Amino acid sequence: MSVPVESAEPTTVRPPVSEGTGEGVSESAGEALRPHAEHAFAAELTALAAQDDRPRPARWRLSPWAVATYLLGGTLPDGTVITPKYVGPRRIVEVAVTTLATDRALLLLGVPGTAKTWVSEHLAAAVSGDSTLLVQGTAGTPEEAIRYGWNYAQLLAHGPSRDALVPSPVMRAMAEGMTARVEELTRIPADVQDTLITILSEKVLPIPELGQEVQAVRGFNVIATANDRDRGVNELSSALRRRFNTVVLPLPESADAEVDIVSRRVDQIGRSLDLPAVPEGIDEIRRVVTVFRELRDGVTADGRTKLKSPSGTLSTAEAISVVTGGLALAAHFGDGVLRASDVAAGILGAVVRDPAADRVIWQEYLEAVVRERDGWKDFYRACREVSA
Repeated sequence: MSVPVESAEPTTVRPPVSEGTGEGVSESAGEALRPHAEHAFAAELTALAAQDDRPRPARWRLSPWAVATYLLGGTLPDGTVITPKYVGPRRIVEVAVTTLATDRALLLLGVPGTAKTWVSEHLAAAVSGDSTLLVQGTAGTPEEAIRYGWNYAQLLAHGPSRDALVPSPVMRAMAEGMTARVEELTRIPADVQDTLITILSEKVLPIPELGQEVQAVRGFNVIATANDRDRGVNELSSALRRRFNTVVLPLPESADAEVDIVSRRVDQIGRSLDLPAVPEGIDEIRRVVTVFRELRDGVTADGRTKLKSPSGTLSTAEAISVVTGGLALAAHFGDGVLRASDVAAGILGAVVRDPAADRVIWQEYLEAVVRERDGWKDFYRACREVSA
């Protein structure tokens, strides 16, 4: 039998989305090192909701148009500026949002570092006002993480019952008409992945121990992320893949776009860590991005010199990490201005993953490209010093 929505879940207390400045919903949330998207950008979500007069799917906080605006940025009629959360082709975001408005689940696919998790979180925040219904995929993710588990003290004392059942994030999303997230789907063992097939096709989660089931209410959907270039990947079965609409998130098309992404993200992270402002280090950010793109593409920016690519992905996310680490060095052990010496060690760590092969590739790049490039002498010296 079906479990009514009212009785399918114990009452869940969620922190409300702030109606104020977006600085958090409580004192503890305001001190969070990395607030959830619905808290960090609460002011923007509130402004969008107030001016959003377009049709909204059942239980959506915003219309599809407003969700896309939240991700891509824009200026509202009252002058409120919505900051971009994703810098990339608009059509990709529109297709992703439209998918969630149907009964099809969404699979965000791409190489590591293409903002799959970031987009997934912000989509859930904009659609459901809650990005925390999350299953983190690993090689050890059990079936219970997607279906449900048991409180064994209650189970032993009273036998199988609703009180003894521990709902998964997916089960809660089904009962409440929310968006569930499954990160790194291809890292989950294949037999556990396939637990999603019935949920996505029949919109129902059987509970055979109780002779019951939980039926998904309108508004429920799943966003999964996956990449197929990392180690430890389990291919999706054709049956499961058919249940998803797949949207591929590409690497940034140009160096300028990637510099913009890195600058924006580092600025956000830096403010939370009281680090120096990004504009003072924009030249170093551009050099980090140039190095990563050239080694990633296997050719210099001018197309004249072919290069060997190292084993690492050298993604945008890694560039953000290198620059953030450099800003911390500049703030705590320098004069607060990002310089070549602050990012050199981080670049070395990102490039040289295989100590034997990657180190040779890095040394060849330094001598053949960096050494001969005008205006890069300080960068060359810094990289040589940390590579010695």
